Amino acid sequence: MNVSFSFPSNETIEAFLAQQRKLPVSYPEIGHSLDHTPAGYNIDHNRVLLGQGGKVFEQACAGLCAWTMFPAPWTRIMPANAPLEKGQVVAMLAHIYGLWWLNACRIVYTIDETIPVRRFGFAYGTLPGHVERGEERFSIEWHRDDSVWYDLRAFSQPRFWMVRLTKPLARGLQRRFAVESKLAMQRAVSEIVAQ
Repeated sequence: MNVSFSFPSNETIEAFLAQQRKLPVSYPEIGHSLDHTPAGYNIDHNRVLLGQGGKVFEQACAGLCAWTMFPAPWTRIMPANAPLEKGQVVAMLAHIYGLWWLNACRIVYTIDETIPVRRFGFAYGTLPGHVERGEERFSIEWHRDDSVWYDLRAFSQPRFWMVRLTKPLARGLQRRFAVESKLAMQRAVSEIVAQ
C-alpha cells in the first residue's frame, strides 16, 4: 500500500507494481470468491439487472474489460488498459479523505462459461500492498430468461492497522463502492437498454 497527499506519478505507480508483482497474494483462500464463503471474512454479494439480450451482455463484458465498474472519480485501475488475464497485477487507486491510496491486486482467475448460464468475468486477490486481505469477483451473467446481470462478490478483512481501527468507515466505503459500481455498469449499457 502506498499513501500520498497527491496523485502518484507514473514512476511511483510503476515502481509499486514492479515490487508487488514479485509477491504472493496476502490470503490463503485463493478462488473462494467463485463459490465458497470462507470463515473470518466480511462477505459482500451485490448484483443488479442490466437489461435483456445478447447486445447488453456484450456491452457489459466490454465494460468489464475496460474496468468501467470502478466508479470515477474516486477509484480507478492502473494501468487503465490492463488486460483481464490470470496473473495480471494492477493497482487500485482510491482518493479517500484527501489521500491517494494505491492498493495492489492480482487477477487469480477468469470466467468464460456457457453452462449453466453464460458468464464472463474475473476475480482479483489482494497482494501485500493492499489495505485489505481477500478477493473480489466481477462477473456478467446472461440467463436463460434473457436477463443480463452484473454480479459482484467479495470476501475481505482489514489488513492495515489504520483500517482495522476505523473498520466502520472502511465497511462504509466498501458499500459505497458496490452501489456506485453497479451504477457504473448500468450506465455502460444504458444506450442499448434504451433502444
